[in-house]
Amino acid sequence: MRNKRTEKLKGIKSTQPYKGSGPADGLTSDRANTVQEKLPERRSVVLNKVGKRAATGMLRIFAGRNNPFFRKKHMKEDPRHIRISEFNYPLPDGRIAKFPLPVRDQSKLLLYHHGEIGESTFRSLPDHIASGELMIFNNTKVIQARLHFRKDTGALIEVFCLEPFEPADYALNFQQRGHTAWLCMIGNLKKWKEGTLRREMAVNGKPLTLTATRGECLGTSHRVDFTWDNEEVTFAEILEMFGELPIPPYLNRETQESDKETYQTVYSKIEGSVAAPTAGLHFTPRVIQALRDKGVDLEELTLHVGAGTFKPVKSEEIEGHEMHTEYISVSKNTIDKLLAHGGQAIAVGTTSVRTLESLYHIGTTLLRNPQATEAQLHVSQWQPYARQQEGNLPTAREALQAIASYMDLHHMEALHTSTQIIIAPGYEYKIVKAMVTNFHQPQSTLLLLVSAFVHGDWRRIYDYALSHDFRFLSYGDSSLLVP
Repeated sequence: MRNKRTEKLKGIKSTQPYKGSGPADGLTSDRANTVQEKLPERRSVVLNKVGKRAATGMLRIFAGRNNPFFRKKHMKEDPRHIRISEFNYPLPDGRIAKFPLPVRDQSKLLLYHHGEIGESTFRSLPDHIASGELMIFNNTKVIQARLHFRKDTGALIEVFCLEPFEPADYALNFQQRGHTAWLCMIGNLKKWKEGTLRREMAVNGKPLTLTATRGECLGTSHRVDFTWDNEEVTFAEILEMFGELPIPPYLNRETQESDKETYQTVYSKIEGSVAAPTAGLHFTPRVIQALRDKGVDLEELTLHVGAGTFKPVKSEEIEGHEMHTEYISVSKNTIDKLLAHGGQAIAVGTTSVRTLESLYHIGTTLLRNPQATEAQLHVSQWQPYARQQEGNLPTAREALQAIASYMDLHHMEALHTSTQIIIAPGYEYKIVKAMVTNFHQPQSTLLLLVSAFVHGDWRRIYDYALSHDFRFLSYGDSSLLVP
């Protein structure tokens, strides 16, 4: 009889477990180091006695995922005290992809399946997803959020629109005519101490003067009021015509015209993000169609990605890092699909991961308080961990059913709320069973999320990617992770 794992990993170049060059992540005790040193010896003995399959299982036991030493050290301690320095790795600038490949789905795909590591190309992704699975995408669209003004003195001021302030709803704000307010980051702030910035422009042949007035300081951002003297023009049209697409700062280059296409997913629809959900950049119409032909259910949700996704963790322990708020929208149809699939899904990208896992915690809030307001449904940074400590948590189906009932009661077609969830080692995943994701920056919250998902085995995955010529970060290659 064919081995089920071999069947699922069909097409991978190498299905042998990759042991990596260093000790498995989390093995810091003397005993753990001894185990790691003896791996080759143990593998040889098992191969001689019972063959390759047993050796594979033995290696997986000691290689991080099932390791009892890792679980004892990382899964039980308070995640607030995780030291971000433990999630560092060397990333040469030459390994950061500055531009995408000419054909999106020709990128490399690392395959991590229950501790085994191999690789293929992204076009083969449908071969590794079983018929009947549910895959969920983030359909957000990146806006041209950077506006540039020149003062009379010649100083160039950049106003980077982060999120709508008044009105706070994205769709309403984009349709404003004559005035709107945004929370913005300001480049060259020291040159804009007072006064109003002005810029003459024409949108679709309609002349106007756009002004920007700086308001109160809110953390590292400012309220900025925009006014323009032609009410035939919406703010969305102004951004589309004169805004610049923001690309990640680590690319160390100017935005190019090609980025307007390549830094959007082919399925992007809902404007609002200032950064792309980059795992989705690899999908092409033919890959999406192949998934449908395979019998994979495809659904969408929306999380508008903020600039905070690039915010470095500067504190020694992650307790000192404040997660940015992100706004989410999930349709009733997506909730129903999740329920039909037993409350389990494959997430495309960490933004989809954060949204899906936030849904679980929104559902637990509703089970406790069925009359909760939209503000009370907000998922705070450490909320999931406090509830884990309480115990007696509901199932994913129970939490999702609470959301469905709430939406039915209030005749809602979509749930709109926000999340600050931080997913780090110690977090217990509830809805996401597999994920497609790129390779993330050292010492980032996204790397913490991946580590929590693969039970601490992230270093073997990244060692493999670095030693097998994978390209990193937003325009780089991707992985399919099945813990």
